[in-house]
Amino acid sequence: MMATQADKAKRLQQLHEGTGCFVIPNFWDVGSARLLEQLGFQALASSSAGFAFSIGKPDMGVTREDKMRHLVEVCAATSLPVSADLQNGFGDRPEDAAECIRLAAKAGVAGGSIEDCRGPGADPIYDFELARERVQAAVEAARSLPFKFSLVARAEAQLWGVNSLDDTIRRLVAFEEAGADVLFAPGLKNADEIRAVLSAVKKPVNVIPPAGMDVATLQSLGVRRISVGGAPARAAYGTLVAAGQEMLKGTFGFAAQAPSTKWFNDAFGR
Repeated sequence: MMATQADKAKRLQQLHEGTGCFVIPNFWDVGSARLLEQLGFQALASSSAGFAFSIGKPDMGVTREDKMRHLVEVCAATSLPVSADLQNGFGDRPEDAAECIRLAAKAGVAGGSIEDCRGPGADPIYDFELARERVQAAVEAARSLPFKFSLVARAEAQLWGVNSLDDTIRRLVAFEEAGADVLFAPGLKNADEIRAVLSAVKKPVNVIPPAGMDVATLQSLGVRRISVGGAPARAAYGTLVAAGQEMLKGTFGFAAQAPSTKWFNDAFGR
């Protein structure tokens, strides 16, 4: 029997409140979400880049309507809680962030993230006060829901290379004070930067693993949640590109390495 949205939300909250570290892998479509569920993960996260690639668009190139249709489909197909990458809420105003949270909840997610980045351009990161107000509005929208929505607040400057770690930490502290449940600064490069973030806040922190770091290392630092962004989608599409390049050369060895049709039929319940 499929879990209710309230059940999923409670499970995601429990994962954040645990003492260990959990991996929340990022899907890009219904098939990838279902396969990740069958592998035994406890929760799933969407990938804005992965989903965009799956419909032939660049990262941050999808509409709010595209994203909500995608979330409806995936949430209906999995019994796991889904935390949605909601980008900047598809608008610059605090009201846009709040409305995006309400729409995502209606789509079936158990949680989701709002970031302080407006997207590509000369000035991609919102000013501090506007960024704080946007998170505050998202928090208020989340608290108005009839279940516990796990709100992730993202400080994006490290990912875009436009600001100092001190400013990123200042933003995460402000987002925590505004009521965010989980804090996230994509682009942290090493253990020292992760320690600096963890020492500044009390709420659970999500980290994308820097090169060479494993779960045990991140857990020893105090990280609660690990996501991987668009990496699984890039890996899958990278395999397709490699297969295409091989076919253009006139050979088909890639096919021998792929799981069988029967394997996929069994995985998807036939």
